Amino acid sequence: MGAKLSRRDRIKKGIRKRLSGSTARPRLSVYRSNKGIYAQIIDDVSGKTIVSASSLSKDFVATAGTKSDQSVAVGKLVAEKAIAAGIKDVVFDRNGYLYHGRVKSLAEGAREGGLNF
Repeated sequence: MGAKLSRRDRIKKGIRKRLSGSTARPRLSVYRSNKGIYAQIIDDVSGKTIVSASSLSKDFVATAGTKSDQSVAVGKLVAEKAIAAGIKDVVFDRNGYLYHGRVKSLAEGAREGGLNF
């Protein structure tokens, strides 16, 4: 494993030690790859993914623009699906990434979509 990945794993473990998603307030987890960005809303008590969205999924309408623009759209999509599932409040899990760039864009898109965190 490379130095960057092991560093992110260390940070991720520290974050996950402090926060956990419950049934009342599930966890919004973000994964960022070079091509796409993924978001899941997870209930850690039952260990189930309630809602998910990504920039590569079929229900995502591809928007022309930068990867940050796509992140905002994915944030809005996951928020729309969460509200349809009856979820309004979540805990944000940045998954070891810095709260900057695409991760921040996704979070802002989710807030615009109506999620509270």
